[in-house]
Amino acid sequence: MAISVHNPYDNNVQNWLKGNLHTHTNNSDGTRSPQEIVDDYASRGYAFLMLSDHDFLTDSRELDGRGMALIPGHEISADGPHILHAAAGHYIEPDSDRQHVLNKVVQGTGFAVVCHPNWQKHFSHCPQERLEAWEGYTGIEVYNGVIRRLDGSPLATDRWDRLLGLGRKVWGYAVDDSHRPEDVELAWTFVQVETREPAAVVEALRMGRCYPSTGVVIDQIAVEGLSIHVRTQNAQRFVVHSDFGHRETAVDGQELTFTVPPDTTAQYFRIECWGPGEKMAWTQPFYVERA
Repeated sequence: MAISVHNPYDNNVQNWLKGNLHTHTNNSDGTRSPQEIVDDYASRGYAFLMLSDHDFLTDSRELDGRGMALIPGHEISADGPHILHAAAGHYIEPDSDRQHVLNKVVQGTGFAVVCHPNWQKHFSHCPQERLEAWEGYTGIEVYNGVIRRLDGSPLATDRWDRLLGLGRKVWGYAVDDSHRPEDVELAWTFVQVETREPAAVVEALRMGRCYPSTGVVIDQIAVEGLSIHVRTQNAQRFVVHSDFGHRETAVDGQELTFTVPPDTTAQYFRIECWGPGEKMAWTQPFYVERA
């Protein structure tokens, strides 16, 4: 049986823009005003930002974006695991039936991202059985920066691999989840776009033309045939994972070419880029297609 590798990235676009999808203002439990937060992120060179207050849709149209694309959104929080409603065309009320919430998101213009699955002392803010049962969400936060100072783990690649191993198509995102000034620039997502127009940024996020990072910078992601090529500025090691987190290989350096075995039984491959200190980046999964 012939196989091919589905590439979520565009080999012909190597323009990457940095942004954050999870930010709280004093409209919920953040410490600063929306404009103060926008000014802070803009001063750090961010290209896009979503204000995502708990159960409140902050109107970003009233703000000076300082050159950033401002994406409307909110965090659906009450009565269940938290879900980001990104690119929200309207406010969605919390509902303990989170599938009902996801259905409403899908019916609108936005998309849903499940927040910090490994938050809290039981490492299960969002139980895995719910992640596996729900339909209609686009991705999960594979790294949530604010959890670094809270109970649980900021990292959720274990949850990601369990979903991907079951054949789910789920993208990964990294976010600050900033509430205080010290929560800014802990984790972010780079999008692959030719313009910073909000619609282009949202489409790239929705389609997986992006990668989450805590400091490793990727210059190029490309696929030719069965070969996946990743070039970075500061990675020191690459680790390739497949179904249920299986470690395929590890290679030291700043650049990697990994060729998918033509006889593989894996459903996907994803690449972790390890840099100095706590700096990392994660590619989206490259799904194996069979004809």
